[in-house]
Amino acid sequence: MELTNFRFETDSDGIATATWDMPGKSMNVISFPVMDEMEAIIAEVAGNDAIKGLIITSGKDAFSGGADLTMLEALNGEFQKGLAKDREAAIARLFKDASRLGEIYRKLETCGKPVVAAVNGTALGGAFELMLASHHRIVADDEKIKLGLPEVKIGLFPGAGGTQRVPRILNPQDALQMLLRGEQLSPAKAKAMKLVDEVVPRGQLLDAARAWLKGSPRAVQPWDEENFKLPGGKVYSVAGANVFPPAVALYRRETYDNYPGARGILSSVFEGLQLPIDQGLRVEARYFANVLQSKEAAAMIRSLFISMQELNKLARRPASVPAKPIRRIAIIGAGFMGAGIAEVSSRAGIEIVLVDRDQPSAEKGKATVEAAFARHVSRGRMKEEEKAAALARITPAVDYAALADVDLVVEAVFEDRGIKEDVIKRAAAALPETAIFGSNTSTLPITSLATAFPRPEDFIGIHFFSPVDRMMLVEVIMGKKTGEVALARALDFVRAIRKTPIVVNDSRGFYTSRVVETYIGEGHRMLIEGVPPAMIENAGRMAGMPVGPLSLNDEVALDLSLKIMKATQADLGEDIVPPEQYRLITEMVETNGRLGRKNGKGFYDYPDTPNGKKKLWSGLRDLFPPKPAEDFDVKELELRFLVRQALEAARCFEEGVVTDVREADVGSILGFGFAPFAGGTLSYIDFMGMTNFVALCNRLAKAYGDRFKPNRLLRDMAKKGETFYGRFPPSGEKQAAA
Repeated sequence: MELTNFRFETDSDGIATATWDMPGKSMNVISFPVMDEMEAIIAEVAGNDAIKGLIITSGKDAFSGGADLTMLEALNGEFQKGLAKDREAAIARLFKDASRLGEIYRKLETCGKPVVAAVNGTALGGAFELMLASHHRIVADDEKIKLGLPEVKIGLFPGAGGTQRVPRILNPQDALQMLLRGEQLSPAKAKAMKLVDEVVPRGQLLDAARAWLKGSPRAVQPWDEENFKLPGGKVYSVAGANVFPPAVALYRRETYDNYPGARGILSSVFEGLQLPIDQGLRVEARYFANVLQSKEAAAMIRSLFISMQELNKLARRPASVPAKPIRRIAIIGAGFMGAGIAEVSSRAGIEIVLVDRDQPSAEKGKATVEAAFARHVSRGRMKEEEKAAALARITPAVDYAALADVDLVVEAVFEDRGIKEDVIKRAAAALPETAIFGSNTSTLPITSLATAFPRPEDFIGIHFFSPVDRMMLVEVIMGKKTGEVALARALDFVRAIRKTPIVVNDSRGFYTSRVVETYIGEGHRMLIEGVPPAMIENAGRMAGMPVGPLSLNDEVALDLSLKIMKATQADLGEDIVPPEQYRLITEMVETNGRLGRKNGKGFYDYPDTPNGKKKLWSGLRDLFPPKPAEDFDVKELELRFLVRQALEAARCFEEGVVTDVREADVGSILGFGFAPFAGGTLSYIDFMGMTNFVALCNRLAKAYGDRFKPNRLLRDMAKKGETFYGRFPPSGEKQAAA
């Protein structure tokens, strides 16, 4: 038996060990060659009487991240090509390929020999399904290890037995919650849920596996025994009636049926639990093949896995600049944003000088970080010693002389040009010549701010999103004179704090703020048109956005929106801001004192109690009398929200603000939650089809105004039948030089 991806050996007790250790890869992944070798190992174990049992483990730090998603992407690509030639053959081939891993795992658990999964590191997706197919599951005692089935987060669902084995171990309510959330579990939690049998010290992993095999091992899964009963009872029972109808209602409420993967989970569990395991696995395979060929899965795999991986590996970093660790940084501005940046930076091991206008303000910023760490400790996400070490890295300060030995500055003061320019000049006088200056502005052009800095080539935008600890995106903005060293250092910093970077060129609002403003602005226009506020908010969520536009504006702060409008008018002229939108926000802020969530009243009224619910402000009816809901088509409202954002992204691409299709898509999803099922703003256009999108824009422009008119690039691509990913294929080396 020739193996490349596994080492296979049998000891004197007849215990075989298959050590998964793919050459040239930092993590094991499931590919077709790996499946071939798995089948060969199973055949050897089943057919060799000298082998009494099998241990499956890993030779790497992690067990496995699951399936190679580029393989699944290729499967879908081949399927789409095959449809034109022979539809039936293409469908049959896709089903065969998509169900192969599940069939291999079924062979494993019915091979007649006991199998132990000895898991020494993270096991996700198909790797966790391999664990579930093993007769005994032992995991190393390490809280950094993650176990679970996160496929739903990238548009898929567990297709190698996960939807059938998990609800045969857990009750269906817990199983559905785990599967639909894509929940990742610690070893201890997985053991408490009975998904893992033992958690042992790492050094005892293989000894524990051998001990079980030498004891009283079972070679039959519970669901293959004659007297097996489902943990939650039958589907068609009182217990089942209390689980499945509410689960469907919850799915509809949370996803608006935009995610075929989540729908596939519900269908597979519901139908599969009414059948014996083999038929249940076939049901799962059928749904998996169906979901795999959906445009939603293709879009999400490409953007949320492949593209995001490439960006996380700094695809846009200039190769000519040597790597240099970010040792010490200064954060100027210890408010909410500055404290958030200090929190994630200190956890990454970076020394921080936290500067504010006076010592109490700087100390308050550190106290904010300490309170956040205390919450992490109380929830088991951080140890006391980690908290103490991270806090010790933060030094509150007032004197800019403390900046004398930092590698990088992140300025996070109020969004006011005068304040920022004063801070920049004061910092410049104290900084070493090797330091990079990064501004956390969300809208002010970097090129103009850089005029206050003596070395504009070392000035760059580093735009964080709120709340910093939870938002994974950082927008890195290149000014006209920003150099490659500044870009490299900024990207190195973003990687060090475990965020995903996108690189954009200077523009008012850059990419993310500019596009998300169109979403908020369209909500404003609908309100002015007389669309009922609740309908506006629901339409935004139904379109796939995480919150409605009015709610989002409250989070951003209405007075900040007004300040941005006024700054834009001052720089570009009064006509640049739609007068009716300016009047709306002025009325809210200056007449009614409604600033958003921060003062408890904006488009919504916010409760004083922690558990209270916000409610749309009743005064909106007086300011903007609503028309009957029947006068509006909710699908049309959804289209307006998505098309407006996608169109602005296309304009940003044409203007060179964003130059990499991956960054446009990933940035739109991570930055402001643009419909993840669409794969991002440009993927939304590509999967709709350029001709269809341009025609839709023309129709909307005729009905609602010139803001929907397609730009020249889109019209040109529609004539040529092009897509963004076809005309502008991602290339790390090419794009880094752009």
